[in-house]
Amino acid sequence: MRQAGIEEMAEILEKQLASELSKMTLEEAQTLARAFSHYLTLMGIAETHHRVRRGVNMALSAKSCDDIFHQLLQGGVSPNDLYNTVCKQEVEIVLTAHPTQINRRTLQYKHIKIAHLLDYNDRPDLGHEDREMVIEDLVREITSIWQTDELRRQKPTPVDEARAGLNIVEQSLWKAIPHYLRRVSNALKKHTGKPLPLTCTPIKFGSWMGGDRDGNPNVTAKVTKDVSLLSRWMAIDLYIREVDSLRFELSMKRCSDKLSRLAHAILEGDNNETHREHWNQSESRSQSKNQSQMTSLLPSKLPARAHLPSFAVNGQSDHPRLDIPGPDYNQLNHKDGKSSTSNVSNARSSKIRSSPTSSAGSNTSSVSMSRSPSFNSSQQLLAQRKLFAESHIGRSSFQKLLEPKLPHLPGIAPYRVVLGNVKDKLQKTRRRLELLLEDCPCEIDPSDYYETTDQLLEPLLLCYESMQSCGTGVLADGQLADLIRRVSTFGMVLMKLDLRQESSRHAETIDAITRYLDMGTYSEWDEENKLEFLTRELKGKRPLVPPSIEVAPDVREVLDTFRIAAELGSDSLGAYVISMASNASDVLAVELLQKDARLTVSGELGRPCPGGTLRVVPLFETVKDLRGAGSVIKKLLSIDWYRQHIIKNHNGQQEVMVGYSDSGKDAGRFTAAWELYKAQEDVVAACNEYGIMVTLFHGRGGSIGRGGGPTYLAIQSQPPGSVMGTLRSTEQGEMVQAKFGLPQTAVRQLEIYTTAVLLATLRPPLQPREEKWRNLMEDISKISCQYYRSVVYENPEFLSYFNEATPQAELGFLNIGSRPTRRKSSTGIGHLRAIPWIFAWTQTRFVLPAWLGVGAGLKGACEKGETEELKAMYKEWPFFQSTIDLIEMVLGKADISIAKHYDEALVSENRQELGRQLRNELITTEKFVIVISGHDKLLQSNRTLRRLIENRLPFLNPINMLQVEILKRLRCDDDNLKARDVLLITINGIAAGMRNTG
Repeated sequence: MRQAGIEEMAEILEKQLASELSKMTLEEAQTLARAFSHYLTLMGIAETHHRVRRGVNMALSAKSCDDIFHQLLQGGVSPNDLYNTVCKQEVEIVLTAHPTQINRRTLQYKHIKIAHLLDYNDRPDLGHEDREMVIEDLVREITSIWQTDELRRQKPTPVDEARAGLNIVEQSLWKAIPHYLRRVSNALKKHTGKPLPLTCTPIKFGSWMGGDRDGNPNVTAKVTKDVSLLSRWMAIDLYIREVDSLRFELSMKRCSDKLSRLAHAILEGDNNETHREHWNQSESRSQSKNQSQMTSLLPSKLPARAHLPSFAVNGQSDHPRLDIPGPDYNQLNHKDGKSSTSNVSNARSSKIRSSPTSSAGSNTSSVSMSRSPSFNSSQQLLAQRKLFAESHIGRSSFQKLLEPKLPHLPGIAPYRVVLGNVKDKLQKTRRRLELLLEDCPCEIDPSDYYETTDQLLEPLLLCYESMQSCGTGVLADGQLADLIRRVSTFGMVLMKLDLRQESSRHAETIDAITRYLDMGTYSEWDEENKLEFLTRELKGKRPLVPPSIEVAPDVREVLDTFRIAAELGSDSLGAYVISMASNASDVLAVELLQKDARLTVSGELGRPCPGGTLRVVPLFETVKDLRGAGSVIKKLLSIDWYRQHIIKNHNGQQEVMVGYSDSGKDAGRFTAAWELYKAQEDVVAACNEYGIMVTLFHGRGGSIGRGGGPTYLAIQSQPPGSVMGTLRSTEQGEMVQAKFGLPQTAVRQLEIYTTAVLLATLRPPLQPREEKWRNLMEDISKISCQYYRSVVYENPEFLSYFNEATPQAELGFLNIGSRPTRRKSSTGIGHLRAIPWIFAWTQTRFVLPAWLGVGAGLKGACEKGETEELKAMYKEWPFFQSTIDLIEMVLGKADISIAKHYDEALVSENRQELGRQLRNELITTEKFVIVISGHDKLLQSNRTLRRLIENRLPFLNPINMLQVEILKRLRCDDDNLKARDVLLITINGIAAGMRNTG
């Protein structure tokens, strides 16, 4: 009775609020939307900060390396097996450009700064005045946010998306990786007696940003090449900063004989003067060689971070780096929209940061002075003084005041000599990349720059071994060890770039080639004929594609992509992913195009292509393709050429990707989960039959409907044998920022990945105890899929209902990604991308894709008397338990009353009955999920999440109701830009409140 009274009162208040909102002007609505949106965002930052703080204060953090190593040893795993399994573990986290991050990068940086201020405020040594200053800084940041436009006014380019990924590395992962590896190493030493080897890293990173061309015409071969070079440039730039700082620290003289010989060899080199920075640049060249050697041993400036407070992360990386080479690299000396070719070299030179020998500043200054007719004598005098101050002589005159006099300089410092040479080669490497980015000729001697990770590691490891042998191991295990671990993890590229393209594009390309060569029409051949042709060509030694071939632009772009891949090689690129893969020929077609491009490029270069061939990874994503995945892999491995190729070129490791987004959109979340489980079992069985190891690549999204959810739960629910020390998984959109945006949260996430994979390897999750359980899953899945498809694909009213009840059509105004929202230009659900499909339902709080069909399936099983069996499955089968728990989590975020408000205000009268039916189905789903889990109410076992949701409701509900009001107005006046802005702000706010988008 009391509950009914509360619901009635809530409904009355809701109607009053809707009435008040309808009277608001757009200006008032915008102010309200902005206030609630920013408040929900700030609330999220505070929640994250509190979670990190609470985790730091826990003596033994759950799922940490220390915790899980202890559990495994107690469970009977030997210390030796534990140590070897951790050292051999290979986990790769792939950051993708899927457009679900709605915040502008400017605001993301401001949010990060607020998080740092909250962290700084927790310091126990802060006095009252210091704390007040922190509060003032917080007020300033929040004021700055309020005064900043929160909406993107133009769509990002693929290069913009790639820069965003690189910024995540710089602002967070760069600091997190050494910290994480120390945790792993310390826990290993504690429990096994041996630390993690210095160059061993269980986790690496990949990227799709700039390589994912599936349905995105903006990702071209040139974009891929530029992004790959940009990633290398950023890696080298970060290493230069670290080496510069390290040189300042390693001032000791004592070293091993090997390091001493290397230091003297560097000093005695023919090009000694050009290979080192000079401490005193104003020295006369007539000084003795010995004096010149001594003056080069100290760095020219303090480390970049020396002036910053302890809470600042990574020097100045709290703010975006605006000087990364990019498309605007050549625009410095433009005049009246035209490039001044006479000065372009000066412009390029002035762009290079940290180059001690660059005099571009003086050159460009003198040119601008000579061109200006308005300079009078006093202005010229001032300009000359400024020019002098910026010149080498002027700078060195000032440096004399700061530097020790020559007699007080120390003797040879071997570590500084060696690291000085490392820095010099890094700077030349960076310069080479800048020339390549500008498509300029590059004639730097290969011995003067770094090409591979091993080349950079060699001198660093030599320094480390020398320090360990000379009694300064405590120093070696500090900043130097951190740098070695960074180089081992990030290599020369930070994140290797995957390429992705749809299978039909490769078939079209082979088709064009066979028709051009009068070999027939490839697309009309059956699968066996295709495999016979592809295998024959793969065994041959000649290129298939003539250089003079004339093809359509789409086909030319595919060929150009393979050509760029051959030029860059596996040193820069990771895997080649084939989306919508369904046959063995899809894989062999890519192998043939890749082989052909490598033959052509190596012939033109006169030398082998860099690195090895790229791994070719089929992506199975529709339910139909998932069901055939095992037979496709079996067919591939039965082909002798392919099996030998995997053994010889890829260490006997076959990689297979499974997609969560399209399978969920295709058949509903429950059926997708079961089909994914079975597909992984089939793939593992096929690889085991041929003695080939398998790495499964999980294409997960951020939301539950796209395979998202807690990392630990997801990995632990995989089929036994599918996670054997190796795993790849995508992280995308707002989840990248949420998981890896701050160093503290990134360290925690990396630990969770490591321990979850370790447990799945050494203690695989249980199989279903009884065959009956599998049959029950089939029955539930069948009913669930039928119900889902009957609503989404077979009900003729559903598409119109979807467009009316959600802001799906208006999401295109958000400018959150570089790719179109649809794969093809149709209006149906089938070709709509999974992200806007999920995003739209998340906005209305109905989150329909994550639960639709589940209730019908569970109800069907329970009505057949299987309730107790389902309860046993929930308790004993990790996969089934995680599936139900994730659905329960979604249901906890859903809100029937809000979804009803959208329907009543926006949906046509003749379609409102469909909305009522769906809301009743949501109630049915909640009922049966609670029965099977044994909970009294939703989220009973996750009180933290329930409390967070309840805390947000007073702010989330009003912004939802405001969105409904603005949608009503906008649909009466499509061109009202003010209303459009208010709508987009409400979308931002709801996404912040729900803590995920797509």
